[in-house]
Amino acid sequence: MADQFFEDSAQPAPNDNVGEFSVSEISQAVKRTLEGAFGRVRIRGEVGRPNYHGSGHLYFTLKDADAAMDAVAWRGTANKLSLRLEEGMEVIVTGKVSAYPKSSRYQIVVDSVELAGEGALLKLLEDRRKKLGAEGLFDAERKQDLPFLPEVIGVVTSPTGAVIRDILHRLNDRFPRNVLVWPVPVQGDGAAEKIAAAIDGFNAVQAGGAVPRPDLLIVARGGGSLEDLWQFNEEAVVRAVARSDIPLISAVGHETDTTLIDFVSDQRAPTPTAAAEMAVPVRAELLAQVLEDARRLVAGAARTLEDRCTRMEGLARGLPRPEDMLGAAQQSLDYGSERLFANMSRRLELASNGLATVGAAIHHPREVIDRKEQELTQAGIRLGTNLRSSVRDRQTRFAALSAVERLSGGVGRLIARSEAALSSSSQLLSSLSYERVLERGFALVRDAEGEPVLTAAATQTGQDVSMSFFDGTVGATITGEDLAPKFRKRPKPKKVETNKKGSRDGQGSLF
Repeated sequence: MADQFFEDSAQPAPNDNVGEFSVSEISQAVKRTLEGAFGRVRIRGEVGRPNYHGSGHLYFTLKDADAAMDAVAWRGTANKLSLRLEEGMEVIVTGKVSAYPKSSRYQIVVDSVELAGEGALLKLLEDRRKKLGAEGLFDAERKQDLPFLPEVIGVVTSPTGAVIRDILHRLNDRFPRNVLVWPVPVQGDGAAEKIAAAIDGFNAVQAGGAVPRPDLLIVARGGGSLEDLWQFNEEAVVRAVARSDIPLISAVGHETDTTLIDFVSDQRAPTPTAAAEMAVPVRAELLAQVLEDARRLVAGAARTLEDRCTRMEGLARGLPRPEDMLGAAQQSLDYGSERLFANMSRRLELASNGLATVGAAIHHPREVIDRKEQELTQAGIRLGTNLRSSVRDRQTRFAALSAVERLSGGVGRLIARSEAALSSSSQLLSSLSYERVLERGFALVRDAEGEPVLTAAATQTGQDVSMSFFDGTVGATITGEDLAPKFRKRPKPKKVETNKKGSRDGQGSLF
């Protein structure tokens, strides 16, 4: 084909039988030759320098011990690949051999990628297990205890397989529970992301909502090859199980199958049926156990009561009889009661005799009243006689007085009573007089008409007023000036000397 291209396109130069070609012509010819000679091929090699470009394309190198070649997977193909390529992974790629003219390098345009045999898968699985284990996702401290009897069980599995039927059948046989199924594909492209989303979705359910929140999760799948179970080895699924707040049982494959989800789950079941057995106890066995425990409890209580009764009887035999302990005390009580009644009778008899003696010495109240009534009557008679005698005596003495004597005596008594009344009124008037106020250091101010001046507002500058003190009256003129701050402390007045008879200026005392 290349020879035909050179024969058709070459133009020999003068004096030369070799044709001339441009670089683009040669590059395009090489590209057509490669694509026509090989077509679609399968190439096995080791992945080197995988580069998921921002444009979505995938660039990497396929190599073996002696050679290497470039590989590219366009964006539409790279998104559909079942594997995410990693350095050193041994794969088999299917595609078309072509060339990149701008760099004159040949490459394979990849259509699909698969791992090269089970050994490569196991190596990838071991590397991923070590990586996730180093992060602590498989630590035993992170694992949660399974609930003894969950109310709601969430199952993540395919809705059409035999797995879900086996789980439901086994749950109904052991202890029927409410089951929520989140249907997901368990094999093929995109299955890992959907399984991880189902686990996160169950954890996102709020307690008390319209959809009940599961108490336990089961992730299940039937048996298969390593490639069939590979979705449960993906990091997305492993990390979803690790961050689950709900306890989770992994039941993927048969007993001999092992996936990374088994290392991170809280409990691994060898089969989906075994997962249902781990999830709930056997109801009949539980009832039988409860009945057996109740029987043993009743029997134990009966034995304990019987032992206590036997022990009590043994202890009671060592104690004295109550009749013997109380007999002497009862006898003493009887003797004491008899003596008490006898003493009480004697005391009552003595008290009755004493009361009778005292009662005989006491007069009856009616006799006392009658005697006092007689004494009162006699005293009244004597008082009436004495009063009448006194009145007659006074009348006789009054009749013996002359008219002048009787008149002078009555006037004297009238004058005495009038003098007493006048003295009392005089004393009251003196105590209420304003002169008593003046004696305490006050003064009475009067205007020219002799009317009292009661307020400072009623005065005028230059007005003549009179001021009455307790010892006399003086005249004054209103200046309107407040002289109080100018006043000094007045000296005490000198004591007036008096003569031996108590008078001033030689004047004798009236007293």
